[in-house]
Amino acid sequence: MTTTPTAPEAALDDATLAGRARDGDVRAYEQLVLRYQGPMFRLAARMLADRAEAEDVTQEVFLTAWRRIAQLQDDSAFAGWLYRMTTNRCLNVLRSRRVAADVDPDTTESPRADTRPEHAAQVNGQLAALTDALRLLTPEQRACWLLREVHGRSYEEIAEIVGTNGTAVRGRIARARAQLAEVMRPWR
Repeated sequence: MTTTPTAPEAALDDATLAGRARDGDVRAYEQLVLRYQGPMFRLAARMLADRAEAEDVTQEVFLTAWRRIAQLQDDSAFAGWLYRMTTNRCLNVLRSRRVAADVDPDTTESPRADTRPEHAAQVNGQLAALTDALRLLTPEQRACWLLREVHGRSYEEIAEIVGTNGTAVRGRIARARAQLAEVMRPWR
């Protein structure tokens, strides 16, 4: 799926592309994949703390989405549907693990190369500390925090994605924030 999008296809909204994909338009689905593969991979990488697993999860999610696109009731809900599938798949992977991952996950984005070396080292240290701190959260807290703070999803969207209510989401995020603030205090 590495075709170059034409300008009209790239400009279409999610609902239009999802509707076309449901009708069997592979090019429309390719546009949705191009639009969302980065965010889904970053979510999986941060949740799982493992690039290889994140790549597998992302690939599985997009394959499942293609197979099940006919089940999508509301074309405009495509992004939320993907976030829900990615989050649930990551939670399943985390639940199936017997030991915590000891791989540094987040090499998806690095500090600018033109910064001072001491600043880059500090930023790398902060990212490593945040990654370690995220591992201390429960998988549910981690999912809610990442969806809110990194992916900018609303509390209502998160509740739908993780299958709970807004009050539970707010509680999980509040506990995650408190725990992360405590662990990250030395970096302030």
